[in-house]
Amino acid sequence: MSLKKVEAYIGIIGGSGLYDPDWFETEIEEIKVYTPYGLPSDFIKVGSIGGVKVAFLARHGPRHSIPPHKVNYRANIWALKEIGVKRIISVSAVGSLREDYKPGDFVCPDQFVDMTKSRAYTFYDGGVVAHVSMADPFCPELREIVVKTARDLNIKMHDKGTYICIEGPRFSTRAESRLWRQWHCDIIGMTLVPEVNLAREAEICYVTIAMVTDYDVWAEKPVTAEEVVRVMKENTEKAKKLLKALIPRIPLERKCPCGEALKTALL
Repeated sequence: MSLKKVEAYIGIIGGSGLYDPDWFETEIEEIKVYTPYGLPSDFIKVGSIGGVKVAFLARHGPRHSIPPHKVNYRANIWALKEIGVKRIISVSAVGSLREDYKPGDFVCPDQFVDMTKSRAYTFYDGGVVAHVSMADPFCPELREIVVKTARDLNIKMHDKGTYICIEGPRFSTRAESRLWRQWHCDIIGMTLVPEVNLAREAEICYVTIAMVTDYDVWAEKPVTAEEVVRVMKENTEKAKKLLKALIPRIPLERKCPCGEALKTALL
């Protein structure tokens, strides 16, 4: 299919539990996009929500076959930009590092700490060097819309939080979990970095809807994949409801600085 015939302004990257856009209101078109970095995690699926054309990409593949440290983040972001995406809404599962961020709650983080080790972090590996600012890593305009929409729907949404991104695929040790809490991190996950970095380099707005599935092991309750899946299933319907209400509220005109991220970054 020609990319010239299919364009979408808004992209959704679905994480654990959100593999198919079955809430789309129109027939879904599947696009295979080739990139300089290889293939993305899956076909990009394009449909409409509230009359708005949206592109959906399953981060871990359609059957959750790609672990977080093996996701081709560069191909994913490149492919979305290739079809015209200007704003990305990322949905992901996270653990909680504080008592009041409870399983079942949603968080719209405003900061992150990177503890990953072996990923491809940039599109600028040589020839041209770019140092993008990540002082405020998430789009302020999108964050405001996400938080307001969630509260209008009575979905428990924390409007701030520091997301610590670890390499995975293993969960934290107790010592690590206690350390992240001492660093004043609020939630923990494995997929934010380098996705958020690459979106900034691509001058795409980026926001995360983080769904708390469990307390990390600081709470003396060992995390199991079974527990994560159970709570994720409960959260998935809320996430779909939120996305359906959120998409039509996002304006076409951007008033944030995300679209000019490279203006002062290139050397």
